[in-house]
Amino acid sequence: MASFKLRGLGMALAAGTAFALMPQATAADWQPRKPVEFIIMAGTGGGADQIARLMQGLIQKNDLSPMPFIPINKAGGSGAEALRYIQDKAGDDHTLLVTLNSFYTTPLVQEGLGVDITKFTPIARMAIDTFLLWVPADSEISDFQTWGAEVAKANKDFKVGGTGIGQEDSILFAMLEAEFGADVTYIPFPGGGDVAKSLVGKHIVSTVNNPAEQMEFWRAKQSLPLVQFTDERMESFADVPTAKELGHDLVYYMQRSINGPPGMSPEAQEWYVDLFQKLFESQEWQDFCKSDGLTCDEFVGGAELATFHNNQLERHKALIDKVGAAAITSD
Repeated sequence: MASFKLRGLGMALAAGTAFALMPQATAADWQPRKPVEFIIMAGTGGGADQIARLMQGLIQKNDLSPMPFIPINKAGGSGAEALRYIQDKAGDDHTLLVTLNSFYTTPLVQEGLGVDITKFTPIARMAIDTFLLWVPADSEISDFQTWGAEVAKANKDFKVGGTGIGQEDSILFAMLEAEFGADVTYIPFPGGGDVAKSLVGKHIVSTVNNPAEQMEFWRAKQSLPLVQFTDERMESFADVPTAKELGHDLVYYMQRSINGPPGMSPEAQEWYVDLFQKLFESQEWQDFCKSDGLTCDEFVGGAELATFHNNQLERHKALIDKVGAAAITSD
């Protein structure tokens, strides 16, 4: 698998911005006393949902927790429902959030939400996910340059789809619009699974699905990847060029991380960090990452994850400033 470089993600932390870091404490005497709510800030069938349910199954299979993890989808408002739910669970040691990049973008574009993710409890970054540009397998568009020419010509008649509004898919399409001087019609869906099905059903012309969301259709030769938005080609898509190779500086990744509510106890935080590190290092997890095009070569937890989140929050502020909030929130 290609090495993970993420050029430009090491942006300096904004002055005064700091995650609420928990002090070191022993987790020897702490463990869940009741089932753990495993909140997914996206709909069913998408990448976040698939990953959360895989993790839940591996935790149970490998007896990593004395209490079950219960996956619960809260996709409303492009993840706003889940974020508000977690913030309102302050001090709860039995609730976790499975995140994607809407962890950063939704509070930024929905200013009245009243959610401050810098107060959440960082647990574990489990993977860095990637994006590809997809069309139906029998599309007349078969390469990225043709796609760019067609989208610029068609404008609003060119219908694309993604997960939610103001989330990572709409940001990436806004970047593509700026690159090609286009103005597409963006149709939001509740989850990546719905987006993938709508593409092969030809209700939309193109998507930027994560590999896991399109993998089933790609293997069935129903969808075609035109380009990948990575620094280097992924091993699982060795024949697909990167946008950078083709002269377009378009690189974008998505984090898959676990976070707790504000005010989680230090003992609980440490216990969860240890659990997810064991899960990360398991052969099952590493095999999944390899087969589904995720980068899982470094575990990041606790304070290090807080720093990563701060950098990414600033990165997404800059992206939104560059393409304009209206470009990623309009449909």
